[in-house]
Amino acid sequence: MQRNRRRCESTAMVSIILDLRPGGGLGPFTLGMPICEAFAQIEQQPNIYDVVHVKYYDEEPLKLDIVISFPDHGFHLRFDPWSQRLRLIEIFDIKRLQMRYATSLIGGTSTLATFVAVYALFGPTYPGIYDKDRGVYTLFYPGLSFAFPIPSQYAQCCNDREAELPLEFPDGTTPVTCRVSVYDSSTDRKVGVGSSMMKACVPPLAAGSLYMEEVVVKLGEELWFTVGGQHISFGASPQDVWTELGCPCGIHQKQVDQMVIHSASDPKPRTTLCGDYFYNYFTRGLDILFDGQTHKIKKFVLHTNYPGHSDFNSYMKCNFVIYGSDSDDGSFHQDVNNTSKCVITPSTKWEQVKEILGDSGRAAIQTQGSTSNPFGSTFVYGYPNIAFEVMKNGYIATVTLFQS
Repeated sequence: MQRNRRRCESTAMVSIILDLRPGGGLGPFTLGMPICEAFAQIEQQPNIYDVVHVKYYDEEPLKLDIVISFPDHGFHLRFDPWSQRLRLIEIFDIKRLQMRYATSLIGGTSTLATFVAVYALFGPTYPGIYDKDRGVYTLFYPGLSFAFPIPSQYAQCCNDREAELPLEFPDGTTPVTCRVSVYDSSTDRKVGVGSSMMKACVPPLAAGSLYMEEVVVKLGEELWFTVGGQHISFGASPQDVWTELGCPCGIHQKQVDQMVIHSASDPKPRTTLCGDYFYNYFTRGLDILFDGQTHKIKKFVLHTNYPGHSDFNSYMKCNFVIYGSDSDDGSFHQDVNNTSKCVITPSTKWEQVKEILGDSGRAAIQTQGSTSNPFGSTFVYGYPNIAFEVMKNGYIATVTLFQS
């Protein structure tokens, strides 16, 4: 599926120059950055990045990269679908983008990225690889590769899989690159066109990084943050949360729960706002709901940040883990030492959840406001101490934790 932001017809395409960092990134985009940081960079420069396409596999969002594409500037950002971190930058139209390496420029319409120009700027390297099926010769540098189309009449110049391409063909011409790839250089993998694109890996996280920190859920009790070591329990106060997690990214008052009409214990209609309030930790993919009277935690909301959901890009992904084991009475019990298939994570699909927890009955339909939400409704299924919001593709959008 593709989502794009359209510019006004009168807006002219802005010519840009981006710094090329082999093994590091391109312009403001750094390999390993979370997708939300990339969107933040885009939003800061709307006059430059005014046409943006977001592409993803709607039915199976974990199978293919999430791609942010800039058609006017001729390059893609490819994000690993699970970690949602940048793993590969592809310049697919070198004439639309001018790049700066050190103090020299390459690319664009004024400085063609020919084999001679690339060799002169980046220096000697080992012989590249020729893909005879595609008719493409790829030259590799650490964290950087250049692909050159080879006319069929000159294919004999590089018949071997590893061959040295001459600077010029017999007629005096030199090939012009058709694709540039920027990827992590911490491994010795050669990333080029076609299937070799899959060799590009996300750079390792720095030691102690809190990104995608595993959060162990103890149903009806607490959250345990495994890197920082914090334990946040139901009934904790705002002061407790500030002490453990720091200042929230945002605080907002809760709207009246639209599901309350289904509760026999609280049938009274209320005003639009109630006294309860949320602490939003967007960088942790977490919301914490406090009771407006007791100021104690009553709910946690964990976000998976899948594309195709109305909250996409509002939160980073919460890497929650819910361990459990089947008991004799068919119920679901916590077992943090369990390594079996009875584990629920952001990658778990709804059919697998039902195999672990059993059938929850009919779902409540959540529209998120049909006029402003282009992604359609989601479905909410409830169990003791936990509720799942599920998208139409069967993946979990949010997990809400409470005490039954």
